[in-house]
Amino acid sequence: MTHDTPSAPAGASAFAIHPSPTPYADLNTLLARLVEGARRRLGDRCVGAYLQGSFALGEFDAASDVDFLIVTDGDLAPDVLADLQAFHAELHALPSPWAQRLEGSYAPAAILWRRDGQPRDPPGEPRPDGWTDPGTSGGPPTVYPFHFKGNGEASLVRSEHDNTQVVRWITREAGITLCGPPPAHLIDAVPADALKGETRETLARVLKLVLDEGVALDQLWLQAFFVTLACRMLHALDGGRVTSKKAASAWGARTLGARWAPLIGAALSARERPLAERLAPPTPESVEETLAFLRMVRSRAIIERQLALKRHAQVGHAVGQGGARPNGPIGGKPSRGPAPIRPGGRGRRG
Repeated sequence: MTHDTPSAPAGASAFAIHPSPTPYADLNTLLARLVEGARRRLGDRCVGAYLQGSFALGEFDAASDVDFLIVTDGDLAPDVLADLQAFHAELHALPSPWAQRLEGSYAPAAILWRRDGQPRDPPGEPRPDGWTDPGTSGGPPTVYPFHFKGNGEASLVRSEHDNTQVVRWITREAGITLCGPPPAHLIDAVPADALKGETRETLARVLKLVLDEGVALDQLWLQAFFVTLACRMLHALDGGRVTSKKAASAWGARTLGARWAPLIGAALSARERPLAERLAPPTPESVEETLAFLRMVRSRAIIERQLALKRHAQVGHAVGQGGARPNGPIGGKPSRGPAPIRPGGRGRRG
């Protein structure tokens, strides 16, 4: 499903809540409750609230995550955090299925403006040695951790899940304003090279996970997930922008060679299968074809990296603040970088 990304109604005040940010009336009611509750607890430290993810990109359905970003003036005080924890537990317990699919972060405005690539700890909250990120399948510290609520979770945890160039790009360029100023007023433009650099590093970890560490593609949704994810990342490397899964898969089917079009098409349509089929094992043939596809993706990404290095050398372009070096780890030793994609725990959606 696609739609034109709505903006705040003309003439609305900066903190009037968008009455219809999505086509789903029950979701709009929940989002209004989320924003009202967050503003009541944050007071004048609430800067704005936004939808990002699939709703911002115009590709969503009744089973989609609801990716939100609430921008705050500074970090959350302990008493405010405790109040927000209780509030999110109340939201999670609501009968609407959308309530369990809320996923998002409370992001300090000064940190959100530009990704600085430093593993800074929150004030008074030093992360212990060996800290692993509960929102990103156990990644190490790389940047500032927001307060994050994951899909299916009832509480907030410290996580770097949304402190990424991808989330900044989507929110700034396509985000739906629930209340507050336009997101471009709060997020600096993400350079294409920075977005590509982050994508390159994330793709390297994804490919290492499957091709080198042997993550089992033992459910149809998981096998399909890695196919469409690879298409999205290659599409981002090609164009320096984030597109929907459907758009990126269509690009992949046209661009990556006729051999892969059936695999990509089947992966994209897997979401429409009944839940029992999505949780069942894929055929051995489709697993082998997926592994071959991912090996091709790795080869293509290595070539893209080499071309990026060549362009970098030709123009003598210095790496900008918050950007990622073009010599990312595709095909080489992985480095610490943005939060990895979390395949775990998402089988019910495919």
